[in-house]
Parts: sequence; C-alpha cells; structure tokens
Amino acid sequence: MSSRPTDIARRLPAVIGLLGFVLVAASMVRAAEPRVVVLPTTGIVDQVMAGYLRDRIADAAASGASAVVVRLDTPGGALEATRSIVGTLLDAPLPVVVWVAPSGARAASAGTFITLSANLAYMAPGTNIGAASPVGGQGEDIEGTLGDKVKNDAIALMTSIADARGRDVDAAVETVRSAASYTAQQAIDKGLVDGFAADLPALLAAIDGRTVTVRGLDVTLDTAGAATSESGMSPFEAILHLLADPNIAFILFTIGFYGLLFELQNPNFVTGILGALAIILAFIGFGSLPLNVGGLLLLGLAGILFILELTVTSHGLLAIGGLVCLALGAAALYTDVGSPTAPDVAVAMPIIVAMVATTGGFMLVIVTVALRSRHMRPSPGTVGTAIVAGAFGEVRNPLLPVGTVYVAGEEWSARAAGERPLQRGTPVRVIRQEGLTVVVEPADHGGSST
Repeated sequence: MSSRPTDIARRLPAVIGLLGFVLVAASMVRAAEPRVVVLPTTGIVDQVMAGYLRDRIADAAASGASAVVVRLDTPGGALEATRSIVGTLLDAPLPVVVWVAPSGARAASAGTFITLSANLAYMAPGTNIGAASPVGGQGEDIEGTLGDKVKNDAIALMTSIADARGRDVDAAVETVRSAASYTAQQAIDKGLVDGFAADLPALLAAIDGRTVTVRGLDVTLDTAGAATSESGMSPFEAILHLLADPNIAFILFTIGFYGLLFELQNPNFVTGILGALAIILAFIGFGSLPLNVGGLLLLGLAGILFILELTVTSHGLLAIGGLVCLALGAAALYTDVGSPTAPDVAVAMPIIVAMVATTGGFMLVIVTVALRSRHMRPSPGTVGTAIVAGAFGEVRNPLLPVGTVYVAGEEWSARAAGERPLQRGTPVRVIRQEGLTVVVEPADHGGSST
C-alpha cells in the first residue's frame, strides 16, 4: 500500500503527456475542418465597401478559412472603389466566391465587374447582372473623344477580368459596350457565371471539389459540410456605408437645413452645429451617389426662400415657393438613368411627401406668428411694427446699455431702462417703443414674466 504514491508520481508525467497529445490532436483536427466566411455586401459600391472587403478577406485568410463567399446585392457605385475591389478579388490569398443573392438581388453596373472578378460566381434564381456602361457624374452619356476613352478603358478592364477568370469575353464586354443585362439563366448560358445557388448550403455543395487558381497555385475547394461564419461591417463602417443610401442622404440634408434655420430664428449654437454636421454627413453620402446638381440647387433655393420668409413680408408666398422647390429638388436630386456605371437611385416618394409636409407645417407656424406681430397697431410716433408694452422677451446681445433682445418672434434693437447693463439670456419686459428701439427692464422688475 505504501508504494501507491510512488507509482502515481511515476505515471503522472506520462498521463500529462497523453492529455497534451490528445488536446493538440483535437486542435489540429478542428483546424483542419473546412470553414467558409460569408461577407454580406449590399448597397452602393463605395470606398467603405472596398475597405471592408479588403480587410475581411485578409482576416479570413489569416484565420485559416477555406474560402470566402461575398453575398452581393448592389445597384453599382463609384468606379475607383470598383477598381479597388476588383484588385482585391483578383489578388486574394484564398478562393473567393461571389454569390448574387438572395432572390431579387442584382449585380448591376459596378457589381458586374465585382462578380466576374471572383474565382467562382453563382447567382440565386430571380437575380440579374449587367448594365455596366460608363456614364458621367450626372448619369449622362460621355460624348466625343473623352467618351471613347472612358468606354475603351472600361472595356479593357472587363476584358482583362474575363480573361483572368476564364469567362466569356464577348458577353462580358457587351455589358459595357451596349449596357447588356442578363438574368441568372442567361448569364449561365453565356458563360459569365458558374451556376445557380438558391441558398448557402446549395452554394457550398456546388463549389465543393472545384479547382481554382489562387496566386498562381491550383486550389481544390473542400466545402461539403463546411462550417460557416458571417463577418459583417463594423458599426462605424456600417454608419459610413449607410450615408450612401439616397434616402438617408436626403433626410440628413433636410435635417441639416432645419438646424441652420432654427439657428437663424433662435440663435443657440447647438442647432447650428448639429445642422452643419448633418449637412456634412449628407455630402459624404452624395459623394457616392449620382448627384444631380440641378436638384441640389433647387434644394438650396428652397432654403434661401425659407430664410427670406423670416425677414420679408410676403404673406407666405416665399414659403410656398420654397416648398415647391423642396419637392422638385428632392425628386430631381439624383440622376435617373437606365444603365449607368453609377447606381440608378431616387428619393422615395413617401419621404418626399413627409419632408414637404413637415416643412410646410413648420413654415405655417412661422408665417402665422410673423403675420400676427406685423398686424399689431402701431403706437403714435413709431415707425414700422409696434411692440405692445408689457411683452416679454430675452436679451440676445448684452445691453450695455444698448444691444438686442428677442421679443414677439423677432429680434429688436433695445436699450435698458436707467442705463442698467443686462447680460445675454436675461428675461426682460418691454416698457415702451421708441422708433425701432424698445426700452426694456428685467422681467422680474415690477412684474412676473409668466
């Protein structure tokens, strides 16, 4: 019995070694299991998408993934971002499969270049690909020598992609030369893509055993029953990419205008800063969209008319003109083209109606208040609009003793009674009006401000 501790001590290193061997073997088996990383890729093709695909493909290769599946649904986007993505896919360190999905998705315009750049390309039923003719920044045809240079450059890029991936060059070039668009079945028949895949398991089964070339080396895919994981955009990337949504960009631009309008009506710096930030974010989105300068100018004109309504007696006519410009500008904000390299986008009609109605309600309140103040009966000896004695307001620029106050919906030159200095934000009460200057005293002096 006394020898048992000695036996256990003698055998302990062997037991530990055996456990270590089992753990190492298990980890090697786990690492050897095929794993596919799915990258959901939707929306406008921009630099955010390009960076996302570049980084996630590199991460997947570093983690030992067997392949990457780019689940694509895009109306198109910026040419430079497209070139960046094409370069990433052609030089990827592991097999890349582009899957146009789900049903109803499209790989239009720039999406055509991206799809054909993958080692393997599959489409879900009910999807389409094509319409990759280059156009100008406003969606117009590019005429003359410049147009020939741009189109020939796009054709050369498409030809090199089709050659590199063994796809039908003529069918691929037609998407650029004549803006040809193909259904999934047509794309398969013409040799542009490799087949159908209704869902991810079907895709993994379809690509299993296929041999592709990765950086000059032949790689045979082993994806039957492979584990899958999805790697989407980070919150920051998602926000930046969301800005390229045509509706979001328009809403941000409108909200920014509201902020600046509130700042002019009631200076407080907060609404002005937030409004300026919203407009900057809107222009970030506009940079990835086929912006129509005419539509943007109409929105700018609408803003000018709304601002003038605050200072000019027009009985609401300027506000009505601003609403018309707002509606027309929203409808024409993006170029409507049938087959561009840039996406075919527009602001949704319900959003236009909602924004115009909201702006109309806001301007109605402003016009009503302005008309009431302008219809006040002038006191003898006054010039212009009269302020009723006893009206309450707030100091805008310090009264030392002369400055400005905000009262009855407008900003007035003011003088403090008794030459008493009053600081910004001090509640005041109007004692009398002298021409275009009101004489005020602190609101708690001789009465309540309520």
